[in-house]
Amino acid sequence: MSVDHVEEVEDGESKSATTAAAATAAAHYYAVAPGYRLNVRRGPGTQYGIVRVLPEGAQVAIYCQTPGTSVVGPYGTSNIWDNIANGEFVADAYVLTGSDGYVASRCG
Repeated sequence: MSVDHVEEVEDGESKSATTAAAATAAAHYYAVAPGYRLNVRRGPGTQYGIVRVLPEGAQVAIYCQTPGTSVVGPYGTSNIWDNIANGEFVADAYVLTGSDGYVASRCG
């Protein structure tokens, strides 16, 4: 996730859970192309190591997007990479966003 962990203590209560819930609520979920298991990488490119593999039928929340290695997939050729969690990226060419361009803010 691209949102930093923020924890403030006020009156003995943590606001950390509220911040995480707000970030999750702001995310949009998109389907991975049918029939594909999708590599999740440490950065926006095929040169980055694989963190895990998403199963067929997975949906992903896109928190931000950034340019990286160009990839050919079922939804065309794209250099856009989707940040789906902290330090986890997938090639947008394998995610059904309904757009050839950016659908989320640029990663900072």
